[in-house]
Amino acid sequence: MILEKIKQANIEAIKNKDSVARALYGVLLGKIKLEEINRRQSGSELKEGDVAAILQKTLKELSEEKENYLKAQNSEMANQISKQISLVESYLPKMLSDDEIKSIIAKLDDKSLPNVMKYFKQNYQGACDMRKVGEIAKGQQ
Repeated sequence: MILEKIKQANIEAIKNKDSVARALYGVLLGKIKLEEINRRQSGSELKEGDVAAILQKTLKELSEEKENYLKAQNSEMANQISKQISLVESYLPKMLSDDEIKSIIAKLDDKSLPNVMKYFKQNYQGACDMRKVGEIAKGQQ
């Protein structure tokens, strides 16, 4: 599970005194724990796809932060953010290609947009870009 790998990597970062990785893992674990608490209050459990979604959101935030550092000509911080981006990417599942998404949609009995989106959210959350799924599903109708 992604969460277990992140926890183990956090321990390794502490042992290796890697402050850049340690800062990232601290933030990730905090976000995951917060989502876990929110899920528990609503009566559901945190799933692997939820963790992947948190990682994707964090990746987007880090990319924006890196751009801001580059605009401010702070290359040292931009390099640290680049390292953190590569660490987050290493935990993300392989994304589905357009062809894979098309073939999955083709196998569905009900190809209506709401049904397709629901199916992908339940079964492939974190492994595909939902916006891309929507575009492909609209194109196949």
